[in-house]
Amino acid sequence: MEKMADINLKEVTLIVGVVAVCYWNSLFCGFVFDDVSAILDNKDLHPSTPLKTLFQNDFWGTPMSEVKSEGCTGIRQEREKTFKERSHKSYRPLTVLTFRLNYLFSELTPMSYHLLNMIFHAVVSVIFLKVCRLFLNNQSSMIASLLFAVHPIHTEAVTGVVGRAELLSSIFFLAAFLSYTKSKGPDNSIAWTPIALTVFLVAVATLCKEQGITVVGICCVYEVFIAQGYTLPLLCTTAGQFLRGKGSIPFSMLQTLIKLIVLMFSTLLLVVIRVQVIQSQLPVFTRFDNPAAVSPTPTRQLTFNYLLPVNAWLLLNPSELCCDWTMGTIPLIESFLDVRNLATFIFFCFLGALGVFSLRYPSNSSKTVLMALCLMALPFIPASNLFFPVGFVVAERVLYVPSMGFCILVAHGWQKISNKSVFKKLSWVCLSLVIFTHALKTLHRNWDWESEYTLFMSALKVNKNNAKLWNNVGHALENEKNFERALKYFLQATHVQPDDIGAHMNVGRTYKNLNRTKEAEESYMTAKSLMPQIIPGKKYAARIAPNHLNVYINLANLIRANESRLEEADQLYRQAISMRPDFKQAYISRGELLLKMNKPVKAKEAYLKALELDRNNADLWYNLAIVHIELKEPNDALKNFNHALELNPKHKLALFNSAILMQESGEVRLRPEARKRLLSYINEEPQDANGYFNLGMLAMDDKKDSEAEMWMKKAIKLQADFRSALFNLALLYSQTAKELMALPVLEELLKYYPDHIKGLILKGDILMNQKKDIYGAKKCFEKILEMDPSNVQGKHNLCVVYFEEKDLLKAERCLVETLALAPHEEYIQRHLSIVRDKISSSSFVEQPIFPAGKTSGVEGDKIPTENVKEIKSEPRPTQIIKTNDNKSQSKASKQLGKNIDKEIPHKTTKEIKEIEKKRVAALKRLEEIERILNGE
Repeated sequence: MEKMADINLKEVTLIVGVVAVCYWNSLFCGFVFDDVSAILDNKDLHPSTPLKTLFQNDFWGTPMSEVKSEGCTGIRQEREKTFKERSHKSYRPLTVLTFRLNYLFSELTPMSYHLLNMIFHAVVSVIFLKVCRLFLNNQSSMIASLLFAVHPIHTEAVTGVVGRAELLSSIFFLAAFLSYTKSKGPDNSIAWTPIALTVFLVAVATLCKEQGITVVGICCVYEVFIAQGYTLPLLCTTAGQFLRGKGSIPFSMLQTLIKLIVLMFSTLLLVVIRVQVIQSQLPVFTRFDNPAAVSPTPTRQLTFNYLLPVNAWLLLNPSELCCDWTMGTIPLIESFLDVRNLATFIFFCFLGALGVFSLRYPSNSSKTVLMALCLMALPFIPASNLFFPVGFVVAERVLYVPSMGFCILVAHGWQKISNKSVFKKLSWVCLSLVIFTHALKTLHRNWDWESEYTLFMSALKVNKNNAKLWNNVGHALENEKNFERALKYFLQATHVQPDDIGAHMNVGRTYKNLNRTKEAEESYMTAKSLMPQIIPGKKYAARIAPNHLNVYINLANLIRANESRLEEADQLYRQAISMRPDFKQAYISRGELLLKMNKPVKAKEAYLKALELDRNNADLWYNLAIVHIELKEPNDALKNFNHALELNPKHKLALFNSAILMQESGEVRLRPEARKRLLSYINEEPQDANGYFNLGMLAMDDKKDSEAEMWMKKAIKLQADFRSALFNLALLYSQTAKELMALPVLEELLKYYPDHIKGLILKGDILMNQKKDIYGAKKCFEKILEMDPSNVQGKHNLCVVYFEEKDLLKAERCLVETLALAPHEEYIQRHLSIVRDKISSSSFVEQPIFPAGKTSGVEGDKIPTENVKEIKSEPRPTQIIKTNDNKSQSKASKQLGKNIDKEIPHKTTKEIKEIEKKRVAALKRLEEIERILNGE
């Protein structure tokens, strides 16, 4: 073998430049396909998540403690409820750590993620050049590295953000191999430092992606056949002599054995740790993920073996690339007579011939071929389906490392051909053409990853037999609210795969979005009919993806809109729970329904059960708080709101509603915390007028009039017709001797709400006592009585108007009628006596019955907000995430206090005392007026 030559700056610059030219347009792509789950919906990226959580969760942010998976994360067929309950067992914490660093610098800006991927690919290409120098000359090494840099098969790994796992793992994979090549010291001695570094780098590579551990196999092959120069015949001869007792093992071979034992022991240790991490459980995949995995013999074996030449063909001819090869993309091989078996046979013959050549002969060429074959085969084993099933049929990203062996093989073959003068020019022309066309194909392929729509449409051009592709195009259109077009794709998915439960669920959801509830229910019922019957003693998750259980949730959510079918909906929730007792979403949805059915005690039980399954879900604690409010248990409600805020300090609904709860408690000591939470709320929701309004109410409680005015004005600016804000601002002005400023506010209020009785009372009071506009006040009070003839305040104030108009007889009749409405009101009786005295008296003193400002009977009361608890059937959306049939719901959030533009005559103890004081003062003033009227 040629001694490894160092790479120079010119070569590095060329490779980096080529990568930049091929992948510059990837910077303008978004987050698509698996990126949604790994990036957008992954809370492990957020700085608020403890770093240690990265090492407890899988690649998608799901705790590794969840024992089974619901299938490949990329299968996003049912989006109505997005929740992750099962771990995919993909343990790649170091890769997630790099995502977190991206988030730290640019949050969810896709460009930075794509830029880092492009940089990593350039680094891999440069390190690969260094590896190639071990087996090829300088020229051929450069060709292999350039071919690797531009190969279109890498677009999924480089342009797809989740492909970073391949890139990072490859960096440490190659670094570990390069380190091991330095483990042979002088006189065949063992250099332990490179071996220790190799083991460390293998561990790091494995923490980036599982296939990193396969580099140990490559190191073993390198040690035996390259470093020691053994051939298979020589090994067989030596072993035979040793077994017959005719010779001893050479010292150099013993040295090799020691190194291999150390490597294998270290690998075994890593495997044991990895098995412990996944808790000795492999993920469960369904026939939709990988149809061959659940097929009988010989279909399974024939199909899996055929997939090997399919992958080889993608490396050789990457003209038709597809982001998703699951479901019906590659039809199963069910017979030995299938013509595709010929491709399998030819592939294994070619592979066998190369293997024999590389192992039999001691030449440099055979060693190059051997290492190329190892790089192609060993890293591919975990994805081959030959030893254990995986969640895909073919995945282009897993060919990232195997393509290195392919590139070495191509470069070596080109070197052999170009050495012959007759083919030299032709070989250069062909090579240049291949690299140029590959670069163009890569550049063009990158645009497919611009959006989900472009990605899945490009895939449909390659394969129209994959129902998941039709589904995902539908999802992309659905996200754009183009439901009519989305429906066509979802229906096509059901035609391509009639037994695809998820496709029928998607059709049902789209019909629901189009308000075609009858068709939606029919589609959900079709999906439900495809669900397997419960088999006693058999685990449900082993037979079908657990997320298909959402059909019960979605059907129940649809029919519970009909009040007469609530029990039927509850039965569906209970059926889902019976099929899977740890189905958290079923408990959450059932809790919502039970609240709607006015069964808060049972709703509480449902939420407590959900909390047993997930105690770190802030939304569950929030919903439990809502239940306690229904149960008239404000202290328990506040405790649960606080628990939700401990888990998520920015939980908007918990901030808002806990503040309202504190405010309404009437406890002065809670007001500062309520104000703090409302300030946090408006920071999160600056366009929600309710936050400003309630800050204004708090300020009014604290007698901070100018601050209250500021908050009320901000609320009105955001929502011009905010009923409570308009009235309370007017009331604030009237309480602070700014009655004339209150009038335009009341005019605005009555423009939007002409039947606002308290507004009319306040307006009439100001008109009569401040503007001396008796006629205007009379119109206000008469309008009140038109709407509510039994309104005592309006009736009494109209009597006062008659008195002011000096129509004593009319005032007397009016007060008699008012007294009939409120016979126990002493002040009405007293005023009636005064009027009757004046009628019988010959003199009339022009004095008002009430002192100014007290006519209306609203005596400075501000009207607090009404706490309307709004438990919606459809929860508020969150992280997208994007896989289930209730569209973005990993949370069951409900909103309390949204309809706060209503007044409730509810006052705190302190306010009641203040009003009583005012009433006593008013009575004293009345006594003085009576004395004046009586001539005393």
